[in-house]
Amino acid sequence: MAEEEQESKKGFRLLGILDIKNTPCAREAILHGAGGAVGAGLIHFLTTSRVKRSFDVGFAGFMFTTLGSWFYCRINNAKLRVQQRMIREGIKNKVMYEGSVLDPTKRPAAETPPGAS
Repeated sequence: MAEEEQESKKGFRLLGILDIKNTPCAREAILHGAGGAVGAGLIHFLTTSRVKRSFDVGFAGFMFTTLGSWFYCRINNAKLRVQQRMIREGIKNKVMYEGSVLDPTKRPAAETPPGAS
């Protein structure tokens, strides 16, 4: 029973080095790459009827689609983490400065000169 729970938490390792379950964006990138490989290889085969060359095109499609999808996802995740960090710091500052003289949302009222009406 305990061994089965450890296996389910361990995840799937691709080529023994990349843990698909624990690496962000890896699963989606592999799936997009597989779709890109099938699409590129099939289209090349239907247009040229050359099997070996179609396999090569499919493999190249897998590599480019996987890497492109992985980089796109990782960049978006990095942007999201930066936005979350900025929001977290803003909320922390809001709580810290709320009601004090340093409160950025509290603006002093514009005073009119004594002689003006």
